[in-house]
Amino acid sequence: MSQNRPLSGIRALDVATFVAAPYCATMMAEFGAEVIKVELPGIGDPVRKFGTPTESGDSLVWLSEGRNKKSLTLDLRKPEGASLFRELAAKSDVICENFQPGTLERWGVGYDALAALNPGLVMVRVSAYGQTGPYRDRPGFGRIANAFSGISYLAGYPDRPPVTPGSATLADYLSGLYGFAGALLALQSRAKTGRGQVVDLGLYESVFRILDELAPAYQRTGFIRERMGPGTVNAVPHSHYPTKDRRWVAIACTSDKIFARLAEVMGRPDVAGAGSYGTYDRRVAAREEVDAFVGAWTKTLPRADLLALCDRGQVPCGPVYAIDEIFEDPQYQARENIVVMKSAGVGDVAVPNVVPRLTATPGGIDWLGPALGRDTDELLKHLLGLTAERIAELKTKKVV
Repeated sequence: MSQNRPLSGIRALDVATFVAAPYCATMMAEFGAEVIKVELPGIGDPVRKFGTPTESGDSLVWLSEGRNKKSLTLDLRKPEGASLFRELAAKSDVICENFQPGTLERWGVGYDALAALNPGLVMVRVSAYGQTGPYRDRPGFGRIANAFSGISYLAGYPDRPPVTPGSATLADYLSGLYGFAGALLALQSRAKTGRGQVVDLGLYESVFRILDELAPAYQRTGFIRERMGPGTVNAVPHSHYPTKDRRWVAIACTSDKIFARLAEVMGRPDVAGAGSYGTYDRRVAAREEVDAFVGAWTKTLPRADLLALCDRGQVPCGPVYAIDEIFEDPQYQARENIVVMKSAGVGDVAVPNVVPRLTATPGGIDWLGPALGRDTDELLKHLLGLTAERIAELKTKKVV
């Protein structure tokens, strides 16, 4: 259970919305932290209505990403709500938020005000462009971050408009992951100094950081990478190829040695080594020709046979899966990458399991996203010491 997990004893307040900073809090909850989701009374996090609805009134996105969190309703815009939040912050270790910069400060619960009460507090702040710079006040979501970061420009085919790189939420999840790392680093620093700090993330920065040599290649040579469909600028063949049974495989040859293995599997060892495609430079110079050569071969075999051949020849090759195939795959099953949980009023819900996998102190999923305000009374009573009468008064005023 959570008391045996690495973050047991840590309390985090998730006052954010949608995915980015809340995903940071979700990861903390998976690994044992007590995470209190602070939501607007009667409304809640907008992600509750984002995506596929369920019988409970909450979306599948909420059920999956609200896992292991307690739900407390509290209106920070009201003085009494802000006052209660300051009390919560004084008893917490981490706060995750992703409002536009200055919003918490206007409500009197910015980092400086809270750190005065709790010098060890760590605040993870995710916003569209970060807390500084000329764009700091602009709104934004994952799609905007993907576009601004440079990854959307690379997604798609050269003769067509840029497309969404996998999911519009890519920037949100990556920023949540970086926020989680930042929170852990800040807590480690606090253990040495006793002082907390702010983890400041611009939504676009997490995506820009993963674009390999995009920046140095431009700075050094002026090279502007363009859209290449499924291809890769620094390797050939390194793409998606059709199979005889109208499916697709991904093949990745990142060195001459791996290409030689592929050529052997294809029954064409003559094109490797001293052959026409044997070196990286030759393959890049004949990129379309090489891809067509490999694609013509993959089309002659069913996907299962193709995967088996490449596996025996130690050629990196994998299926391009749709979600139904993921559910059926034995590797996903063996690793328990999908777990089915019971959710009140909904029943069984399959969600992605916890990542990363720790062998001694693993994380886990204890419950899916809770009903709005489920834990309000308990938290106000046991954490802040409020009486039932005071809680009832706050509910009448719609503070909670």
